[in-house]
Amino acid sequence: QVQLVESGGGSVQPGGSLRLSCVASGNNFSMYGLNWYRQAPGKQRELVATITRGGTTTYTDSVKGRFTISRDNAKNTVYLTMNSLKPEDTAVYYCNAYLVNTYWGQGTQVTVSS
Repeated sequence: QVQLVESGGGSVQPGGSLRLSCVASGNNFSMYGLNWYRQAPGKQRELVATITRGGTTTYTDSVKGRFTISRDNAKNTVYLTMNSLKPEDTAVYYCNAYLVNTYWGQGTQVTVSS
């Protein structure tokens, strides 16, 4: 069983930055693939970024060049660094870990507004 706890959300102005963190309990963190998803009000949950256990990263087109996903296996933590934030980035952000099973965090709110 893996428990995921996100932090780092908040309210920022357009053009601002935030760094989300997701800390995992349990063992074998380095074996997991890790994702960040987001869900805006009235919309479906969207995959934002992925990092494989080998460190390969992929991003949805709308965040390429602005967001960076990274992992620190020694700290059982995955990060999402978000720069040049836009109002359309407003959502609840969730981390997700997958290997045999899939695990979700509880989410952290990000609000981008002037």
